[in-house]
Amino acid sequence: MTARTLLLAISRAMSTSIRSSACPLSQFSACEISDALIKLGSSNGGHIPDVHMLSPISQVKICAPAYTVQMVLTSDKSAPKLSSHFVDTATPGSVVVVDAPPQAKNAVWGGLMTAGAQARGAVGVVISGRCRDLAEHRTADFPVFARGHSTVGQSPFVRPSGVNVTLTIHPKDAGDAPDAFAPVTVTPGDWIIADEDGVVCVPVDMVDKVVELAKNGQEIDAKCMADIKAGKGIQASFKEHRGK
Repeated sequence: MTARTLLLAISRAMSTSIRSSACPLSQFSACEISDALIKLGSSNGGHIPDVHMLSPISQVKICAPAYTVQMVLTSDKSAPKLSSHFVDTATPGSVVVVDAPPQAKNAVWGGLMTAGAQARGAVGVVISGRCRDLAEHRTADFPVFARGHSTVGQSPFVRPSGVNVTLTIHPKDAGDAPDAFAPVTVTPGDWIIADEDGVVCVPVDMVDKVVELAKNGQEIDAKCMADIKAGKGIQASFKEHRGK
């Protein structure tokens, strides 16, 4: 390893922060975990589509259990109302997962919510929707993964209706075609893995199987990478180590 390569490796390691509860899933990337879930028969690899890391600036990985929040349109008078602010009841060590109505163009998470979540020990937020106050999240070094951002806040457009409820998160442009990307179900306590590639949900009862398959896949990919870098070729490397 050259001095320059070593410095780059050290720089990358220092710039990557892992926000994790004690879970063996934290040793794998979101991509490796999706691969394992596909092998286990998942139709979507646990991937929550269209959600990207907006904060912090440096690389980060979240591996933590989900604390879920369901948002509804303010016009929905039949949906339950909360007695407490949903951030105030977030559990330490959790990642807040918010599902907002797809037609909403407003933000459902801002700088004050990041401050409240940090004060309660939450490790990040994943939003099927929009956030705002990007500078405040980045200054706080708080991980925010969202579908986008907006200048307008939550009121008067949407409101929280449930916490620690099962969420069904649909792709942004979900259609009725039989081959459409399947929605992702997030149950409270499911494991959320989020990094620069995206966000994946692992059902809590599948953790052991996912870890086993992800570890095997990681080892196989390392062998492929070594051969490809040595000039063997992708097709030949895949055939030898992946069997196809």
